Amino acid sequence: MNMNESWRVRHGSWQQLQRQAAPIRQAVFVMEQGVPEALELDDLDAVSEHWLASDEQGSAIATGRLTPDGHIGRLAVLSPWRGQGVGALIVRDMLRHARDRGYEQVVLNAQTHALGFYQGLGFQAEGPVFDDAGLPHRRMVQRLTPAAAQRGKSTE
Repeated sequence: MNMNESWRVRHGSWQQLQRQAAPIRQAVFVMEQGVPEALELDDLDAVSEHWLASDEQGSAIATGRLTPDGHIGRLAVLSPWRGQGVGALIVRDMLRHARDRGYEQVVLNAQTHALGFYQGLGFQAEGPVFDDAGLPHRRMVQRLTPAAAQRGKSTE
């Protein structure tokens, strides 16, 4: 069942969202995927902007971050909510935010099983598959049109 109309997505600092975001990342990356806990939390959390999606009851269900240099990462959706569009909702909001901030591109390192998900959101794979925390990944990039240019486009 798609609960898209009732999801709430907000973004803020790690200090603001850590209490709700960290358990999601722990469940997905450490518990499910076996990423070492020491690699999952890093110094970029403190300087990145974070997103958090909640269901209609206010329970946190998904998270992600955007680093100051335009890298999307730590996108994690709790298992019962996967495949319903909440991850895409977060990524689209991150892209809108990056575009509004004048980023020329956004980059991410996608786990290979998620390549199709990101391609569907406009990302293009670049370079070879590589190992990150024991999982196969591939670099993906989306070049952004500045927000001002988008607003000026006609809608033919």
